[in-house]
Amino acid sequence: MSDTTPTTPPAAPAAPAARTAEEILRDPLVAGPIERYRDAVTGARDFAGELTLFIDRDRIVDVCRSFKDDGWIYLVDLTGVDYSKFPGHTGPRFSVAYTLYSLRRNARVRLRVWTDDATPVPSVTSVWKTANWHERETFDMMGIRFSDHPNLERILMWEGFNGYPLRKDFPVRGIDTGARIYPEVFPAGGGPKAGSTGKDAKDVNLYKGEWPTYGVSPVAAIGGAKKAAPAPAPALTAAPAAAATAAAPADEDEDE
Repeated sequence: MSDTTPTTPPAAPAAPAARTAEEILRDPLVAGPIERYRDAVTGARDFAGELTLFIDRDRIVDVCRSFKDDGWIYLVDLTGVDYSKFPGHTGPRFSVAYTLYSLRRNARVRLRVWTDDATPVPSVTSVWKTANWHERETFDMMGIRFSDHPNLERILMWEGFNGYPLRKDFPVRGIDTGARIYPEVFPAGGGPKAGSTGKDAKDVNLYKGEWPTYGVSPVAAIGGAKKAAPAPAPALTAAPAAAATAAAPADEDEDE
């Protein structure tokens, strides 16, 4: 007779206790770089095997330089986060996250600062040159400003674009900017202006007629007229016939 007594599955191992901020700051990955700037760290978190340190906004350049001097030479990413719709969030609206990578350690560390609409974040372009475009994109998409940036201009949207597309209050379906860009055709007065792309003005298609339908391109009217048909290819002619015989050589055995 078989034993049908049910067996109890083994209990799952208990999750390790979360480390405190002080324990994280003693981790060998970050202990060296923050030794001189311990007072600039406002918090720490260990999640999914990666460490995140929250840094005082005005001290971020010094802390980043200390990490770079310690071998964290690769700025993987720099981006912004909008917490305006995050449940229960009561702090500043934006966070800027810096993901650093150490080739020698094969490890990542994340630094973060908090800021709001009115207060710029110090630029770290003096530490990593690649931060130039990262900060421009964060400004363009989120509206977060960076002080001492060498050229803080929009990098994806055109100058004069109304709004910041990655903010939580930006309409998911976008806004009507007057630039109907399907496909790469702009009504007069909307979107890039002639010459603004750096190309010849004729390279920017401007349509001046009525255009009631989005996504439909009045191709025949672009430029005022249809393109001229290409000229027909010249007819092929036969190659000239080769001479039937070559000229006879002089007779070297001719009598003198």
